[in-house]
Amino acid sequence: MSDTQPMDAGEEQSEEAQGLRLVRAFLSLSPDKRAEVIAFVEALVRAHGRPGEGQEASPT
Repeated sequence: MSDTQPMDAGEEQSEEAQGLRLVRAFLSLSPDKRAEVIAFVEALVRAHGRPGEGQEASPT
């Protein structure tokens, strides 16, 4: 499916359901495991972050 085509209701509900399952799984973790997940995601964001995000433009 192309990014320009609208999703049908089934796909949208499926993505929503998957998101809710991920949230439930995260919340079922112990606090120290949650901290590990958060640290992992933060490391991924730093490694694959969008250029310029969170940075000020440099003067030219």
